Amino acid sequence: MSPRLRQIAVLACGIAALGTSALPARAHAADTASGTLMGTDGTARGNVQVTAAPHGVILRITAQGLIPGWHGVHFHEKGSCGAPKFTSAGAHVHATTPVVHGLLNANANDAGDLPNIFVGPDGSATVELYSTLVTLNGTDGHPGLLDADGSSLVIHANPDDYRSQPIGGAGDRVACAVIK
Repeated sequence: MSPRLRQIAVLACGIAALGTSALPARAHAADTASGTLMGTDGTARGNVQVTAAPHGVILRITAQGLIPGWHGVHFHEKGSCGAPKFTSAGAHVHATTPVVHGLLNANANDAGDLPNIFVGPDGSATVELYSTLVTLNGTDGHPGLLDADGSSLVIHANPDDYRSQPIGGAGDRVACAVIK
């Protein structure tokens, strides 16, 4: 199994197997970060919590008021969520340029890549994901989400196909949370 496919498998296992018991009962402030998920209309749509984990982070997303179906999700390089399009969040988190997107792309180096999330018929989603591509503070040679200009989590209108450049065909940014 290629290293990239192994990362996908780890991420998929994180979706299927992680429960709230996997998170520490009392995380220290330096071990967690969070943000309020905002919609393009400026209303709160949920929240995100990022917890430091060995060799990466665990991301918990709770969202509501979204269109049902699959949505691409990415860590973005700037801690800014200027509505209505959230372009102030910048590109995906990365450590190397040019950035090559895609969890299914053998040449990928895009550290902001995450698996898609599913939003149910009521417009809500609750999910936990594990990513080995970033850390909170830039350890293990990975980009840090809490670097000098911060980072954000963006939910896109469409699913990520994990291959297309630059964002896997995920489309418009429909929700954004500054991670702090």
